Amino acid sequence: MNIVLIGLMGSGKSSVGRLLAERLNRPFIDTDALVEAEAGCAIPAIFATEGEDGFRLREAAVIARVAAGDGQVVATGGGAVLRPENRDALRQTGLVVWLDAAPETLYRRVRAQGVGRRPLLAGPDPLGRLRALAEERAPAYAAAAHVRIATDTRSLEEIAAEIADILHERRQP
Repeated sequence: MNIVLIGLMGSGKSSVGRLLAERLNRPFIDTDALVEAEAGCAIPAIFATEGEDGFRLREAAVIARVAAGDGQVVATGGGAVLRPENRDALRQTGLVVWLDAAPETLYRRVRAQGVGRRPLLAGPDPLGRLRALAEERAPAYAAAAHVRIATDTRSLEEIAAEIADILHERRQP
């Protein structure tokens, strides 16, 4: 069974995923990193040359391959759940956990990482864009997730521990 982390940019998918993988002694897979490695360039460059549609096609191919694996902790890109086939593949592969946070929290985190690394936040109002993305994507996250965890006021360690506990509970007869 895989553990799949979904949520908007800045929700903690990659950071929590790395901690969780270490805690559970599982491999960690970041689908955005795989897309970049296969494309030979960063996501902003893919968006610039192929547009969002080109990126989403690459992402879907990576998700299909990753979902065929087992025993992994997988961090997806924020928009991975937009395609129904991605949601289905991820749900069938294991436990899907939606890491959720308020747009203001997400913006604070993303700003600290560098907003320029986020093509979807290009423009004069990145916080407003995050609010719109949160509203637009909430139904897709809800459809994909088995579990939803609010990350606003919690440490990465607390979130990873809660996911490990959930996994342990689900394995009990």
